[in-house]
Amino acid sequence: MSARTFDPAAHAAKMRADGWWVDRTTDSMIAGAARRFPDKAAIVAYRADSGDSPVRRFTYRQLDDYIGRGAAALRKLGVGKGDVVSIQLPNWWEFVLVTLACGRLGAVVNPLMHIFREREMTYMVGFCEAKVLVVPKLFRGFDHEEMAKAVQANCPHLAHVLVVGSGGANDLEKVLFSGTDSIGPAGANQPAAHRADEMSVLMFTSGTTGSPKGVMHTDNTLVACVRGLAERFGLTADDVLLACSPMGHMMGYAAVMFQSLCLGCTVVLQDVWEGKRGVTIMAAERVTHIGAATPFLVDICEAVAAGGPKPALRTFLCGGAPIPPVVVQRAAAELGLNVSSLWGMTESLGSTLTEPSRAHEKSASTDGRPLEGTEVRIVDVDGKPVPTGETGRLMVRGAQMFVGYYKRPDIESFDADGWFDTGDLAYMDSEGYIRINGRTKDVLIRGGENVPVVEIENLVLKHPAVAGAALVGIPDARLGERGCLFVALRPGQSFDLATLHAYMAESKVAKQYWPERVELIADMPRTPSGKIQKFILREKAKAFATA
Repeated sequence: MSARTFDPAAHAAKMRADGWWVDRTTDSMIAGAARRFPDKAAIVAYRADSGDSPVRRFTYRQLDDYIGRGAAALRKLGVGKGDVVSIQLPNWWEFVLVTLACGRLGAVVNPLMHIFREREMTYMVGFCEAKVLVVPKLFRGFDHEEMAKAVQANCPHLAHVLVVGSGGANDLEKVLFSGTDSIGPAGANQPAAHRADEMSVLMFTSGTTGSPKGVMHTDNTLVACVRGLAERFGLTADDVLLACSPMGHMMGYAAVMFQSLCLGCTVVLQDVWEGKRGVTIMAAERVTHIGAATPFLVDICEAVAAGGPKPALRTFLCGGAPIPPVVVQRAAAELGLNVSSLWGMTESLGSTLTEPSRAHEKSASTDGRPLEGTEVRIVDVDGKPVPTGETGRLMVRGAQMFVGYYKRPDIESFDADGWFDTGDLAYMDSEGYIRINGRTKDVLIRGGENVPVVEIENLVLKHPAVAGAALVGIPDARLGERGCLFVALRPGQSFDLATLHAYMAESKVAKQYWPERVELIADMPRTPSGKIQKFILREKAKAFATA
């Protein structure tokens, strides 16, 4: 008899029976918000390169109009149900509109971080066989349009590159939103473009164990996450959310953008984060809720302490890495804000969260308890539950879980009972709150951004001066970790930080992935089997920590 395996159909049936999969598309939810609140502000978009003036505003009525016209224009470009549209934009209104137009058409959205460069982009856009790529002309001094041309030359499926601000024939606003043809939301005269259990978003992991993997989510998994977070925070249509965390990440994409629009809230977009500017925007727009990593919270505290306006925040979702207790205490003292700690990942979206009512006592020492519709457990190497307070492997399952890795049927994502091994180590207290206290996989998290450690090490090993390379984290008060690269040299060679950065630039690696310190060592510490003992290097790196 063969071993029992995970049954996706049985899982789906259970999620529906338990009321977590409601088979509503995000497009139907946003269309419903447009019917209820036609003249309410849906999107308020700030752009740093225009001095935040004029601010672009869309009511829900205007949003619905733009979604319909964008969907019709994408269809004219040959995009249909199941086709992939890659979007590499900062937090601009164009990101939101293209995403929602894809949802109305039944196309799959592939959000890409604006920090990615040609190396990462060529792999991701090529792997998912995107038909359309959307990029800015320029952002923070980098010419994305030129990069996109190089990507297109190496991606045969990429038929169209649309550019925000090009002014030419490929200008996004001219192509997608200037026409009069429109596709309305599903209803009496318009069938649904796709089902809520079909893939609607494809987001890549950071590739910490090799090439990035494409994580597949559906509207059912996204809506389950939205509902779970809204219930825990008590969010309603009256809330105003700030999207300062990149929407190319699930934090900004699901926990802020979709959270806001599915509930009928107003979402305020800030494209370039700067604390002083952030608190000014929050005060002007009366922002009540944010989802972001610890560095954003630190910067808000600093900006208010320096004389900036005190935001009227009601709730703050803080994830990406454990929150230092001093930051939790500072937010309470200086902002009057109880910060809720969250643990999640691309595969599991928001999974554990400290409720605001207990944030003052739990956020500094835990990463929350499971959201409704989610379960977690801590097990040993044999898969058996460990006692309370004992560290083990963190497993998660539930309605918000991804449905697999794109084009990777060889990866068994779930065990027979639907549990996913997160690769994190954690313990659970007597009240069911967890604390991440280690990682079984090799990860470096810089400012909430997972750095692809293995990929960077493999690239550095190709340098003619390098005999050995190991990348570990330096503890950092603001970013959580910074990258420290330990290097063993070939005889007669030299290598320093300037050499490394020139090599990273030449290799077209995203700058946020560049190590920030180089330490030369004679030999890598290794086990008898030859594996690098990174725990030794991590101890060495602690000496370089910032205050």
